[in-house]
Amino acid sequence: MTHSDDDLDTRPLNEWLRGRHALTGSAPDWDLSALPDDPTSLFAAWLRTADAAGVPEPHTVTLATVDAEGLPDARTLILKRIDERGWAFASTRSSRKGAQLAAAPAAALNFWWQPQVRAVRVRGRVQEATAEESAADLAARSAAARADIADGDWVLWRIVPARIEFWQGSRDRRHTRVIYDAVDTGWNRTLIGGPTDRQTP
Repeated sequence: MTHSDDDLDTRPLNEWLRGRHALTGSAPDWDLSALPDDPTSLFAAWLRTADAAGVPEPHTVTLATVDAEGLPDARTLILKRIDERGWAFASTRSSRKGAQLAAAPAAALNFWWQPQVRAVRVRGRVQEATAEESAADLAARSAAARADIADGDWVLWRIVPARIEFWQGSRDRRHTRVIYDAVDTGWNRTLIGGPTDRQTP
């Protein structure tokens, strides 16, 4: 069933939405001539910059998955760590996200740092960590956070990134994107926007 604006009286809301400004933050300087070969280095630099500037909880991230019917789902959680095996997050196996990852082991992450008009997107297949790693991650949580977790229900997962995109917005809509695509030899890097568009193997 669909509704018109008149049915729900959403006109004031929609007028308010149309009148909102976007990209009101202040983007930091970005030296596009000094991009690293590995996206993890760039992410670490952006994360430290966000933290130093006082961006609230810059390690929080939206995790997107799909269910058995192919419908997308999303929620906000905390990035646990990054290493050569992937980008780690954790939750309970009995959760909705746990069931979705079991059925379709692929996911995407989206970081949004509004004060700096920056976003980072990560997508790839998902691998479950060992039971020992998951247990160690649970043990590192506070007693209160562990209280309602059933034995063996806590899981650490890693996204093995196939693509990582760094986006910096601009009020004139001339946004800059740096995209890293995983290849057998490492990463292909593509710059879209900025002074020129180019790809670097």
